[in-house]
Amino acid sequence: MTLSSISRCSYCDVDSSESKLLLCQACKVVYYCGRDDQVAHRDNHKQACNAIKKSQKALDREETRLRSLPADFMTPSHLFEEHAGHFWGIMETRGYMRARYALVEALLKIKTYTAVEAAHGHMMDMLRLCRSDNMGVRDQVPALGLRLGRDQECYDFCKWWATTGQDGHYDWGNLDNPYLDVKNADVFESPREQFLREYGCLSHRTAITLLKIRLLMDVRALQNSSMIGNKVPQEILDSVRAQMVSGSLIAEKKNIMNAKDQAQLIDDLDVQVQDLYMGVKDLNKHFWPALLNPGKHLKARPGSFSLGSLAEMQLVLQYSFDAWTETPGAVDVIRELVRKDS
Repeated sequence: MTLSSISRCSYCDVDSSESKLLLCQACKVVYYCGRDDQVAHRDNHKQACNAIKKSQKALDREETRLRSLPADFMTPSHLFEEHAGHFWGIMETRGYMRARYALVEALLKIKTYTAVEAAHGHMMDMLRLCRSDNMGVRDQVPALGLRLGRDQECYDFCKWWATTGQDGHYDWGNLDNPYLDVKNADVFESPREQFLREYGCLSHRTAITLLKIRLLMDVRALQNSSMIGNKVPQEILDSVRAQMVSGSLIAEKKNIMNAKDQAQLIDDLDVQVQDLYMGVKDLNKHFWPALLNPGKHLKARPGSFSLGSLAEMQLVLQYSFDAWTETPGAVDVIRELVRKDS
């Protein structure tokens, strides 16, 4: 379903269980069986690898510059150690934050688990450094979490921003306030209260839609497996059911895994997916058609955008498209909903 955490040679696709792999020492996010495969793949990898290397060097320069700045009334000392959480409010840090985002963009040109994990880590640390997220990196985090198979973490992240993050009385300057502290929220709960308000975040709403579709497909797979329940030994059935479930959210729920009838849960999730589908359409009418026929939208470089605009859709589509295509069957669910809606 998601990117595999098992490393593979980027040239011959052999995985780390079959052969000891070597990490590209330039970009540090691509693996090879050995020198021969790395040389053979060089023409394909060179541009993305050099972009990462260049961005990392630029970030290193910015960090060195920040750490060596003399303190004055505009720039306090010990920025990283004592002023994390307030970075964007200190003018001298903005070059560093932009350089770090440029590295994230370079990393995401490579479709490996290691690259996506590195990008996700940088974004989460950027949020630690600047809680109020003036650069809007929170819009990209959920889709990266889904690509990594961290569905619970994705849900918790989106729920915090939909609740505490929308609290007009929340003091962003007070670092003693809880931040991104939602843990193990109920992924099966109705999205209506938190995620289907009149004004919502398009990127988060699309991420929650994909997460719910994943749940729905897993539960449907379990329901289908019940058809063979009386024909095979229980231990074989358990093994079959475990293989049918592609995400950990269902696999960790013994009451769901062991239930003989999933009809009610399927109905509930089906309604939630339909509600979220309409909720995304309400926020931006362009998104679902573009997901089905992305074309030039994946290459567009919009600057500023207004809510509901084509430019907003293009940005969110680019943030999330890989998460959708890396989830077999998810786009087909949307295609069917669009067909029924037309």
